[in-house]
Amino acid sequence: MAAAHSPRNAAPLRILTAVPVCDGHDSAVTTINIELARHGLEVIYLGYHQSAAAIVRAAIQEDVNVVGLSSYNGGHIVFFKEVADQLRKSGNGDIPLFGGGGGTITPADERVMKRQGTDRIYFAGTPLDAMMAGIKRDYARVAKPNRKFQGDRALARTITLAESAIPRSSLSAPRFTDGASRRSYVVGVAGPGGAGKSTLIDELTSRFLRSNPTGRIALLANDPSHPDSGGAILGDRVSALYAQDDRVFFRSLATRGSLTGLSAAAPAAIDILKNSGEFDLIFVESVGVGQESDPFRVFGKGPKLVDATLFVLAPHYGGLIQLQKIALLNGADLVALNKCDHPMAHTAKAEIQARLDQNGREQKLHATTAAKHIDAGVDALYEAIHRLSAGAVAPNGPGGCGQPPRSI
Repeated sequence: MAAAHSPRNAAPLRILTAVPVCDGHDSAVTTINIELARHGLEVIYLGYHQSAAAIVRAAIQEDVNVVGLSSYNGGHIVFFKEVADQLRKSGNGDIPLFGGGGGTITPADERVMKRQGTDRIYFAGTPLDAMMAGIKRDYARVAKPNRKFQGDRALARTITLAESAIPRSSLSAPRFTDGASRRSYVVGVAGPGGAGKSTLIDELTSRFLRSNPTGRIALLANDPSHPDSGGAILGDRVSALYAQDDRVFFRSLATRGSLTGLSAAAPAAIDILKNSGEFDLIFVESVGVGQESDPFRVFGKGPKLVDATLFVLAPHYGGLIQLQKIALLNGADLVALNKCDHPMAHTAKAEIQARLDQNGREQKLHATTAAKHIDAGVDALYEAIHRLSAGAVAPNGPGGCGQPPRSI
C-alpha cells in the first residue's frame, strides 16, 4: 500500500465528501472522512442533505481531485447522474465522482451509474485500507495550469498552484470584470476554536448578500493539517449556509505545517482574490488561535495581510487572567463576543469591555448570537465593517461591502 501520507513538498490529494439531499445519514461518511485524513488526504466535508448544485459548486471552488458521495436513502441512480451531468455541462467534467451506500446501492445499480458518469462504487464490506489505497492510486494528480478553465474554476486552480508552492511571480490571477474592477476590503477573522467564527462569518455573508445585490464576496477558511499524517478535515463549509449563492466564492485551505494560524499560501490566495477584480469583501478565517498568535501580522511583523481584524470570543474563555494574555485584543479593529445566549455572557461582556477599555483605543465590544440567524448584534457588527470598508474603499473607486442592512 502507498505511504500513509504524501511528502511535505507534494500537494495532498483533495477530496470533497458529501451526503445527498433528503439523506441525513452521516455516520458512515464521518468515519470515512477521519480515515481519509489519517491517510494524508485533505477532506473538504460539505455535510448532509446537499443538492447536486451545491456539491458541484463546492467541487469547482475547492478544485478537488475527486468527489465522494455517501448515499443511504435511495435515489442514487438519479442523483449521481445529476452531479456528473452538472460537472460536465459546467466544463468541469475532469473532476471524477465515486460513492458508496452500504447495502442500498446494488451491483446492478453500479453498472447503470458507471454508464451515466460515476467512476466507481465502494460496497459494504470493502476494507478501509483497500479503499484508501484505491482512492490515492486512482485520483492523485499533479495540478497544472489549464487555460480551458473559466470563472471560479480558473480562480480556484490559481489558488491550488499557489498552495503547491509555485512562485507567486509566475501565477497569473484570472480577471473576470469588464471596465473598472472592484477594490476588495479584506477582513481577517481570528479567535479560539469553538468561538463560532465560521457561523458568524456566514451570518455576515448573508448581510452582505442582502445589502449588495450585485456584489461578490470571498471566504478563505484555514484549518489545521494533522502533524502526523499531513491530512486534514476542512469542515468550515458545513457552517456556510449562504455559500450556496453563486455570488459567494468559498475556498478551504489546510495549514500544511504552517504554524502561523494560516496556510503558507494564504497571502498569495488573498492577492489572487484581490487581483481578480471580482470581490467587494473578503473574509479570511484563521484556525483557532492561541494567546500569542498574530496570523494577520497586526503587530508589524511583515506586511499586514488584511485591512481590518475581527477577533471573536465565546463566553467560556476561562476568566480575567486569560483575557489579559490575549495579545490580539490589543490590536483588533473589531471584537465580538459570540454565543451571547450563554448564561455566562452577561459577566463576559463586562470583563471583555473592561479589558478593551484598558487599551485606550475606544474599541467597542459587539455582542452577537450568530446561531439565531436574525440577530441585532450581527447587524451592528456588519454595519461596523461597512463603515470601515466605506472609509477605506470609497475614495479610491468602486467597491465596498454594500450598505448596512436596514433590518434583518
